[in-house]
Amino acid sequence: MYDVAIIGAGVIGASIARELSRYDLKTVILERENDVSAGTSKANSGIVHAGHSNKENTLMEKLNIEGNKMFDTICEELSVPFKRNGSLVVAFDEEQLSHIEKLKEQGIKNNIPGLSILSKDEIHAKEPAISKDAKAALYAETSGIIDPMLLTISLVENAVMNGADCFLNFEVESIKKEEGVYTVASKNRSVRATYVINAAGVYADKIHDMVAPPAFKITPVRGQYFMLDKKDGEIIKSTIFPCPTKIGKGILVVPTVHGNVMLGPTHENISDKEDVGTTEEMLNRASEGVRRLVPGISARNSIRTFSGLRASADKGDFIIKEADGAPGFIDVAGIESPGLTAAPAIALYVISILSEKGLTLNHKKDFNPIVDRKLLIELPEEEQATLIKENPLYGKVVCRCENITEGDIVDAIKRKPGATTMDGVKRRCRAGMGRCQSGFCGPKVQQILARELQRPLEEIVLEKNLSYVLTGKTK
Repeated sequence: MYDVAIIGAGVIGASIARELSRYDLKTVILERENDVSAGTSKANSGIVHAGHSNKENTLMEKLNIEGNKMFDTICEELSVPFKRNGSLVVAFDEEQLSHIEKLKEQGIKNNIPGLSILSKDEIHAKEPAISKDAKAALYAETSGIIDPMLLTISLVENAVMNGADCFLNFEVESIKKEEGVYTVASKNRSVRATYVINAAGVYADKIHDMVAPPAFKITPVRGQYFMLDKKDGEIIKSTIFPCPTKIGKGILVVPTVHGNVMLGPTHENISDKEDVGTTEEMLNRASEGVRRLVPGISARNSIRTFSGLRASADKGDFIIKEADGAPGFIDVAGIESPGLTAAPAIALYVISILSEKGLTLNHKKDFNPIVDRKLLIELPEEEQATLIKENPLYGKVVCRCENITEGDIVDAIKRKPGATTMDGVKRRCRAGMGRCQSGFCGPKVQQILARELQRPLEEIVLEKNLSYVLTGKTK
């Protein structure tokens, strides 16, 4: 019997779980995939937004601004790379200039620090690669970039360290309530909880409809990206936005915390909640869109294309409230951009709702906020030598593109929750994230997984269940 069951182990469910683990509660995270951070949280721009571009008087605006302020502390505690690299919203004509001036006024009204309008000369002094046609830009110094996958993984890991349970491969098929207790059931097991948090991303409407009359609809919005090689990592330092439109923030040029550059995302409403494919048409649109911002950039240096789904609700704002007719069932739905930025503040907001609905919150005296994680390459040379002497696996480089060792990979597998798939290893320690995209290191990573998990080699999958890499021996 649990106090709280959280459906969904993306960054929202993970943030809520970590905050709940501060209290003397029994909490469980239920995830339909075989790993955490396997949906929207693994395929987004990784931007911590300053907060000047959201509609006024919305949860998006309020929680974005609050969440932005929390990232320095959270990332330090969880050993997650985070950098406040600043952002530029670029204007090419008088109409767009008027728009960015309004964004600045809105930001100042909301006490967002570090906002300024840069002239053409100031833009090119800061970012020489931006188009010479740019007339002005809104600069936001508090905007940042983060590894969203590692953030989500670390949030769940910290929650588990502090007593939460995490059940993977738990696809919710039914939710029933009897005598004040919810029973959340998958095909193979069930859990009972007094409160349920619906953080199911693109499936949040489906989960809601299991306990209450339909109240909102989630449309998957597919965004497609290019990931460029690190040799292009010095082209820009700030996150570069076009002027936003009615359908979103546009196609961006985004540096990553690991030294790559991303181009995208595109924007297309689709009906299939599983369709994360890429298309020539939309990738061409992404390539054309960024060339207006940064003419010298080229998608020819892409090492990977990918897409992610954003959970867009028909309400125009985050939906964070108790479902009508289902006491103790809290919807946290429609969390599209700036959802990543807002995640820490969303967690606090949800906990305030739970408290109002009767959940007793007693702080743990022994709560530990720290996740200690370092790759060998990130340590000083003396510490590297000591670690290799203690464990020779750290002296064996497996992924040459990213300088990831066998010791790093074994650590990624042994953590809780640890990697059980090749992409799970990639998300935790970047083995396979480099130029060759697992072309050279993939077979060795697969062998290490099979050895550490004590499974046959052909049972090790790339990502989802049944995504087999091998089918058997040929000789």
